Amino acid sequence: MTATTTDNQPAEHTPAGSHPQRWLILGVICLAQLTVLLDNTVLSVAIPSLTRELDATTADIQWMINAYSLVQSGLLLTAGNAADRYGRKKMLAIGLALFGLGSLAAGLAQDSGQLIAARAGMGVGGALLMTTTLAVVMQIFDEKERVRAIALWATVSSLGFAAGPLIGGVILDHFWWGMIFLINLPVAVIGLAAVLKLVPESKNPQGDRPDLLGALLSTIGMSAVVYAIISGPEHGWLSADVLVPAAVGAVVLGAFAFWELRVPHPMLDMHFFRNQRFVGAVAGALLVVFGMGGSIFLLTQHLQFVLGYEPLEAGLRMAPFALTIVVLNVSGLGPRAVLKLGTPLTMLAGMALVSGGLAAIAVLGGGTDGSYGGMLLGLFLMGAGVAVSQPALANAIMSAIPVEKAGVGAGVNGTLAEFGNGLGVAVLGAVLNSRFAALVAVPAASLPAALAAAAHDPAEQARIADAFASSLQTSQLVGAAAVLAGGALAAVLLRRAERAEPAERAGAAA
Repeated sequence: MTATTTDNQPAEHTPAGSHPQRWLILGVICLAQLTVLLDNTVLSVAIPSLTRELDATTADIQWMINAYSLVQSGLLLTAGNAADRYGRKKMLAIGLALFGLGSLAAGLAQDSGQLIAARAGMGVGGALLMTTTLAVVMQIFDEKERVRAIALWATVSSLGFAAGPLIGGVILDHFWWGMIFLINLPVAVIGLAAVLKLVPESKNPQGDRPDLLGALLSTIGMSAVVYAIISGPEHGWLSADVLVPAAVGAVVLGAFAFWELRVPHPMLDMHFFRNQRFVGAVAGALLVVFGMGGSIFLLTQHLQFVLGYEPLEAGLRMAPFALTIVVLNVSGLGPRAVLKLGTPLTMLAGMALVSGGLAAIAVLGGGTDGSYGGMLLGLFLMGAGVAVSQPALANAIMSAIPVEKAGVGAGVNGTLAEFGNGLGVAVLGAVLNSRFAALVAVPAASLPAALAAAAHDPAEQARIADAFASSLQTSQLVGAAAVLAGGALAAVLLRRAERAEPAERAGAAA
């Protein structure tokens, strides 16, 4: 049997990178990826409309937002494994179909329960799309073009982050809230037709039996941990609502690892974690998203609570971060850096820029009198750092995994993004809250609550605002130090892996 099969002929007759329409295929899958990512953020601007027109409670709104990301993140590894076993083109087409049907159901929902269920269905389609798109990139591009292709694929993540609230706001200015979902339908239909016509089929031809228990344990464990991360800001990190699902997730994921080490055909080969290249790339990717997710969480609070901007104004002032990533990735800066400096130095340089951006925001843009100019400099530095490091790290992760396991590799990459973002919010948010609690004398869990408690004392309100700004600075500096230290550690691991590879190849040949 051949190494990887396509629709009409064996893969060895069509070497990776020789597909004549590979760049058109990349455009199609990036469009699908963009749609999935937009739905992570687009709903936030529709909260007032949903509250008013569906009589949605606060808990309803939270589940409308979280059902999508919870289901999607919980299924990433399972979806990637299904793509490897049963065909990436097939799973990509099914993902587009499910995402389109879920969007239709969401747009026509008549109550909160229907919308929550539809969002969960969209999450299933989103998990299939998130894993298969990157796996297809690995299949149709050779090593020379792959880093550039991954850089363009990664650009979509940043564009989705920046464009979600803006696109949602424009739609809501002209239509009712359901249109933010129904606009996905033409994209899903066009994408499905293009995938069926253009994308070659590829899968792991070994015919391994499905690892059903591994899929079940992975889904339960991942969902429990992500639920704990999502619930933290609302319920408190030491509450039973967070600690119980976190403990369940940890136990189930431990059982998943134990099972995967013993099953003949595992869903996720745990021996990947013996590969220093894989471990270094995983550590770096986790910390890049840790710094990015945590800093965005802090900056949105700074812009609104300290500097007094409205949500849309705050979103526009955050846009330079994502736009910097888009411009630099399109220009090919990241791939050129990898070719010239190698993956370890490129990753270290990128994470140093992210760290410098966080420090610049803390020192130059922090405080109640901080200028937006200082924050803008920090956003540019962070955007440049992500543009340089993200493609190198994604390529390092995918390159450390056999091509026939590309779907699982994409699932690992997506899982790191979910975990890193959640950990960034959790850790830097905890630093912020502990510092703020130590500086203010009033027993309040947040800045608005503290200000409300001091409503009749302008001097006390000013002191509280200063304390919050100081707490933000501290947490940003902690984030900067963590990202820089993590970048150095990951670079060392990647460098060691590169030095060990020639000896490993020689031993394999012998």
